[in-house]
Amino acid sequence: IKFCVISIAVNRNVIILYYLANGIHVDSPPTIPTLTTSYAHGTSTTSLLHTTVGETLLRTVERWPDREAMAFLEGGVRKTFAQFQQDVDRAAAGLLALGLTKGDRLGMWGPNTYEWILFQFATAKAGIILVSVNPVYQLQEAEFALRKVGCKAIVCPEQFKTQKYCNMLRQICPEIESSTPGDIKSARLPDLRSVIVLDNRQPGMLHFEDVMEAGSSQYVQQLQDLQKTISFDDPINIQFTSGTTGAPKGATLSHFNIVNNAYYVGKRVGYTWKPHPRICLPVPLYHCFGSVGGGMCMAVHGISLVFPSAGYDGKANIAALESERCTFIYGTPTMYVDMISQPDLAKYDLSSVETGIMAGSPCPPELVKKVISAMGIKGITIGYGTTENSPVTFCADPLDNIQRKSETVGFIMDHLEVKVVNPTTGEVVPLGELGEIMIRGYCVMLEYWGDQAKTEECITKSGWYKTGDIGSLDAYSYCRIEGRIKDMLIRGGENIYPAEIEQFLHTHPKVKEAQVVGVKDFRMGEEVCACIKLADGEKCTAEEIKAYCKGQVIPSLIFSNELFYITLSSVVEQFERLSLLSDRSLQDSSLRAVCHQLPAHHHWKGTFLNPGVLFHCVY
Repeated sequence: IKFCVISIAVNRNVIILYYLANGIHVDSPPTIPTLTTSYAHGTSTTSLLHTTVGETLLRTVERWPDREAMAFLEGGVRKTFAQFQQDVDRAAAGLLALGLTKGDRLGMWGPNTYEWILFQFATAKAGIILVSVNPVYQLQEAEFALRKVGCKAIVCPEQFKTQKYCNMLRQICPEIESSTPGDIKSARLPDLRSVIVLDNRQPGMLHFEDVMEAGSSQYVQQLQDLQKTISFDDPINIQFTSGTTGAPKGATLSHFNIVNNAYYVGKRVGYTWKPHPRICLPVPLYHCFGSVGGGMCMAVHGISLVFPSAGYDGKANIAALESERCTFIYGTPTMYVDMISQPDLAKYDLSSVETGIMAGSPCPPELVKKVISAMGIKGITIGYGTTENSPVTFCADPLDNIQRKSETVGFIMDHLEVKVVNPTTGEVVPLGELGEIMIRGYCVMLEYWGDQAKTEECITKSGWYKTGDIGSLDAYSYCRIEGRIKDMLIRGGENIYPAEIEQFLHTHPKVKEAQVVGVKDFRMGEEVCACIKLADGEKCTAEEIKAYCKGQVIPSLIFSNELFYITLSSVVEQFERLSLLSDRSLQDSSLRAVCHQLPAHHHWKGTFLNPGVLFHCVY
């Protein structure tokens, strides 16, 4: 067995510390190539936290009562930590007054508003489990999610943009209109008792102000007594994961999961030592990136959050960075694409922005470089994780070099283990080889709510979570992601990873976004389909893309025959419906599901009318 030996002089005594070669210290970016196989344990000098969400927020409030905790620019709401704590306590006592008890589930359904983050912390204070409901869910999806976890209450606005939340709830539960507010009895949602509307009062529904005024001294005392019974191991949040391969699954996270993940993410990016980070937060709160990376980091580290708009708006993001003097920004790759594509980007003063996190979907290396050059964010970092892992498991350091930032997702997080295994045999692969990434540690979710079979499918008896992602490790524990096991294409027996092709396509100067998916083929089993969104104002032909790829990305596999434009309206309509409200990126898994419905014969020609988008099917 190989050992790494470190000598430390303490009071003239020399202590010899021996570390196994597969442990790697992550208090700072690893500089010694310690690993000898594709297994790593991120050792740390900082202990895990054992506090609840409520306790964590209270400690920060006591430390910085007058610091601004958040600013919702569209709604005109600003709160200091002390003001926020007062609202949290009022809302939590109000929920108890409505009859909700510890362990009940409350669904939060809507865009980024003050009430979203308020109920995130009010439910935690009352021991109620917050259910993060995707704001673009339609009738069937919403009904499934709310029934699956047995929501006793739902909080939502009347509507947002085209989403008419109250109308949808009335369609699912026609009993609402004739019910006494707080006493709904629904056949299709038998656990539901209360709908709390945030704006216009509705028949049979409670209003937000009713909750804020309901918490009399009796319930304030009940809330205080309740704190002794809430454990950091209790479930506190249910986040629904993608349903592209079946019904959405409710990843159930504990206080311990999300408090610690927020702490170590903040530690990695500098929240523990920077004087007063101000974070521009355009990512949705219903997703872990927003609720943990944003809301929980606020509670743990005392950072200030700036919400540019309720729904995603690239121009509002840039304006907020300047007007609020933000020092940090979060975003998915598509959000960064939108920001650097703003025609008047150069007129904004972004000198205050030091760092940012790009995560949520694969981050093309060329995009990382463009963000650094166009926005001047030299400290941009890349993060990787899954909802089931609370979410972050790898993250780069702001001081990492451009190669590591653009080609990897960073190094293993504190107190976590990772191994890369052969998906067939389960054996750990040699360093640098591709395999399935598996994670073990404090971050792994408790379960998929009410679904033991699915839980056992993805969490082994020894506690390893199977991510389903294909990647590799280097000797420093930096990780490269190549794609999803389920997204791997098999063309005539050859394994093809879409991410490799996508990364190359992003280097073309006319390409704004690219996604690669598989289409059924009678002879080859699967053929490769590259879906390309052009940069604003650019024109490009299929032949141009073919010529660019020749000799670079296995042209014999990818561009071996003719390219055609798909013009099937049903495909286009399905694809556009699957785009997320908060992230207009091409959704790889969703598009893949659509493409697999296409017939095996190839006779589609014509012009695709959506400006700037070319669907290149390659045969």
